[in-house]
Amino acid sequence: MDSSVASPSTPKWNVDRPFLTGRFHQEKKSASGVSESKGFSMDIFGPGVDKPIGCYHAAIQELIVIDDLLSAMVGIEGRYISIRRVHGKEEIITFQVDASMDLALQESAKRIFPLCESYLLITQFVESRSQFKSGLVNHAFASALRTLLLDYQAMVAQLEHQFRLRKLSVQGLWFYCQPMIGSMQALSIVIKKASSNNFIGSAILNLLQSQAKAMAGDHVVRSLLEKMSQCASQAYLGILERWVYEGVIDDPYGEFFIAENKSFQKESLTRDYDTKYWQKRYSLKHDIPSFLANAAETILTTGKYLNVMRECGHSIQVPVSENSKLTTVGSNHRYLECIKAAYDFASGELLNLIKEKYDLMGKLRSIKHYLLLDQGDFLVHFMDISREELMKKPDEISVEKLQSLLDLALRSTAAVADPCHEDLTCCVERTTLMKRLSTLKDLQTSQIVSSSSDIEEPVSITGLETFSLSFKVQWPLSLVISRKALTKYQLIFRFLFHCKNVNRQLCAAWQLHQGLRRVDMQGIAISVSSLLCRDMLKFINSLLHYLTFEVLEPNWHVMHSRLQTAKSIDEVIQHHDFFLEKCLRECLLLSPVLLKKLEKMKSICLQYAAAAQWLISYSSDTTNSDSPNLEKYKQLKLRTPSQKLKVTSENAQVIESILKFEREFAGELESLGPILSSSSRAEPYLTHLAQWLLGVGRD
Repeated sequence: MDSSVASPSTPKWNVDRPFLTGRFHQEKKSASGVSESKGFSMDIFGPGVDKPIGCYHAAIQELIVIDDLLSAMVGIEGRYISIRRVHGKEEIITFQVDASMDLALQESAKRIFPLCESYLLITQFVESRSQFKSGLVNHAFASALRTLLLDYQAMVAQLEHQFRLRKLSVQGLWFYCQPMIGSMQALSIVIKKASSNNFIGSAILNLLQSQAKAMAGDHVVRSLLEKMSQCASQAYLGILERWVYEGVIDDPYGEFFIAENKSFQKESLTRDYDTKYWQKRYSLKHDIPSFLANAAETILTTGKYLNVMRECGHSIQVPVSENSKLTTVGSNHRYLECIKAAYDFASGELLNLIKEKYDLMGKLRSIKHYLLLDQGDFLVHFMDISREELMKKPDEISVEKLQSLLDLALRSTAAVADPCHEDLTCCVERTTLMKRLSTLKDLQTSQIVSSSSDIEEPVSITGLETFSLSFKVQWPLSLVISRKALTKYQLIFRFLFHCKNVNRQLCAAWQLHQGLRRVDMQGIAISVSSLLCRDMLKFINSLLHYLTFEVLEPNWHVMHSRLQTAKSIDEVIQHHDFFLEKCLRECLLLSPVLLKKLEKMKSICLQYAAAAQWLISYSSDTTNSDSPNLEKYKQLKLRTPSQKLKVTSENAQVIESILKFEREFAGELESLGPILSSSSRAEPYLTHLAQWLLGVGRD
């Protein structure tokens, strides 16, 4: 029994006063009031004490022995048969006879002594296990034993009646006792094991069932032990019935094989990344009844489902008919069918509740729209109006301002039609994506990673690298979309968002090139820069195409079809977690070497995009405007030779700067090939990425 479970205490007087427990008849009061066992050494017989039994005729001895045996059979000492208790690790009870008794009578008496000893053991067990702290199973077992003892005492009374009618001999007594000896001894074996190991709850049930199987050759004894097991399991089945039909643990003495840990609250699902609410709020103990071992997980899950619905305020109870009540545990295994029916009902009800009332699929679609950038119109608008704020350092960014800009972007685009758009919130992390991934120890990376302290952090990061979106999720949807699941969505979003930002910067540089081309300003520097910009755009667009169309969309459709056919909420959680894990892996977030290489290439692209406008403007000696002045360009053609020589020199410097970016980018792209080639053997999905990325710049 769980030591933390409080139980009422048994009054002290019930233990201190032996005549209330039955031991009064087993002890002799001396003149000083101290109880002592009777002995039969010849030196203790003095005046006034019964003569040794050997002084009597054999026929008289038989009558005395029968009288003493009838007393011993109900735990009371006779004149020539005594009870001896040996106190030690285990209290041993034995019966002794006067040594002067006829040898034939001694042997006859000793054959009946095991029955007397078993009676004392059973009586003592019943009295000790009737206390509150022993638990409901022991109470039920003791009650069944008490009923058996009543039948046994009735048999002794009938034998005594025959003895009074002078119709009972020692051989007749042995004949009538024989059927009970095997049963009582089998019970005494169970009781000795239960007492020595202080068994309670399911341990008692397992002990009874194992002993019943061990006595397969003795039909009478086996039937008795099975009946005891049935009686003892009644209280246990009552606890089980409330759990599988109502989702309530009514276990006052901590005997049930399912433990409830109230320290795990459902609110932790939305706050704690490492929460184990679904796994640890209700969990299996080690001592599971053997007849329920194969159905233990089903029983645990059934009650958990009912408990979730109850905490949602959804009053639900498994419909119970007379035939489906868990009253007995028989060989027909009907109780297992009742448990399976309860599981099917609870599973279907909870799944319908989450899918229909709480619209799980609608919530997941909204998360896909916003965190997986399925619908990017709101993001384009948001990046336009929040660029100034996102260019600041994370500590300087106002999250409230970003939230208001996000709300404005949502209301100004098609996202306003989404009923879940108000649940979208923004947040700003304090570390880069690589650093954040290294802190999540539960993610199984495909390569060995150095510790988080060894990961290089950029000297200066902005909100563009640390911005993320989040989603408000209420119970019971938080079982599926937990804090851990949302964190994984956010990791994917940050990677996509940064790729989108790189794409926007390169597109701005490309537009600048196109503007210069319109006014016929295609110098060598502009041509070289234009080619580099095109290759970088092709790289980032290929990466985005791979992430969205090769990874997220196919995996989403697979998950969506699996969720439609899921039979339980556990299957839903499993399919959703598998989807996120697969997306993280195929988006390269669990491949630190590849991710680091891609981050380096994106950094080069951003540096080039930032420098492109200045370099091109400098080389063409124009302003930074997107539409250069045509008249000013015509005047540039009238330069003197010295001026043209100066411009040529300056153009050479610009070209060298552009070629430096090109060499860095080409070098990183070239080094990416062997990594993708070697990794694609273990990870086949990398073959698609290699086909997209390694084609950059070949034409």
